[in-house]
Amino acid sequence: MPKAYVVAEIQITNAEGYADYRPLSTASVEQYGGQFLARGGLRLQKEGGDASHHDAWRTVIVEFPTLAQAQHWYDSVEYSKAKAIRQQHSIGRLFILEGVPPLV
Repeated sequence: MPKAYVVAEIQITNAEGYADYRPLSTASVEQYGGQFLARGGLRLQKEGGDASHHDAWRTVIVEFPTLAQAQHWYDSVEYSKAKAIRQQHSIGRLFILEGVPPLV
């Protein structure tokens, strides 16, 4: 069964209000079996840079064992608290991507 990846591109609009997001998000990801692969590290924008997409955006990638687990995390009560904070204090987009099935 392929793994799944939550990919988010976020631009924080209120750093003070956003500060409460990280501990809630981290705890919920761990609770639902996820693992952070990238979390706001250095971003080198190579293509598509414009007023909407530039180096001020944070990119986050979280790996989950399955697509169902990633969906369960996103819809969970635990993450809903964090999600409300993120949506109030940032702009961006988030999607879940199914990985490549493992080779047998």
